[in-house]
Amino acid sequence: MSTVLETAAPALLRADFSRVEVVDTAALPWVDSPATGVQRKLIERDGGEAARATSLVRYAPGAHFAAHTHPLGEEILVLQGTFADEHGFYPAGTYLKNPPGSSHAPFTAQGCTLLVKLRHMQPDDDMRVVVNTDEMPWLPGLVQGLRVKPLSDFAGEHAALVHWAPGTVFTSHRHWGGEEIYVIDGVFQDEHGRYSSGTWLRSPHLSQHAPFSKEGCTIFVKVGHLPAHG
Repeated sequence: MSTVLETAAPALLRADFSRVEVVDTAALPWVDSPATGVQRKLIERDGGEAARATSLVRYAPGAHFAAHTHPLGEEILVLQGTFADEHGFYPAGTYLKNPPGSSHAPFTAQGCTLLVKLRHMQPDDDMRVVVNTDEMPWLPGLVQGLRVKPLSDFAGEHAALVHWAPGTVFTSHRHWGGEEIYVIDGVFQDEHGRYSSGTWLRSPHLSQHAPFSKEGCTIFVKVGHLPAHG
């Protein structure tokens, strides 16, 4: 079981976007947030409490967060339970993109765990997106064994769920604007390593790899959103 720490969030954590980062989130501690019953695993962070950040966020049953605004947007992937706010209820598998300037007062009745990205969006990306991925069909990917559920597309930035059948191999490719991956289940691999469920990876602008999966996996992928320099 992960430990829980009561500590202020660091202002800088894996904030150099020119570096490759690999984080086993299962090994990270849960850190109390300013809201009672809401805890976080801090993955990356650039700023104080209002930061460009990626985190796992866990709401205890009945927990809520005070109403707040997202100056540079927010992306959420509901991993477990049901997340909610005044706009609706979002079961596991839901992807949300709340645009810059949006606000809400989130809560949960039964509890939930989320992957949350803050302040990564372009200022003019003004469309709210809510997708229940469990209700979406898988589309064919670029190679045999690969299936895709597109989630968001704006000005060269793309987010998607990607399913790799066992034994799927993808061609070596370069990432314009970088790539970020969260392994939801199974084992994702490339020539640099093996990444099991709960692993977060960030590869910088113009990085290159040849990914594959022997066992099969499902991953959340975001590309094109990282700066050319750290």
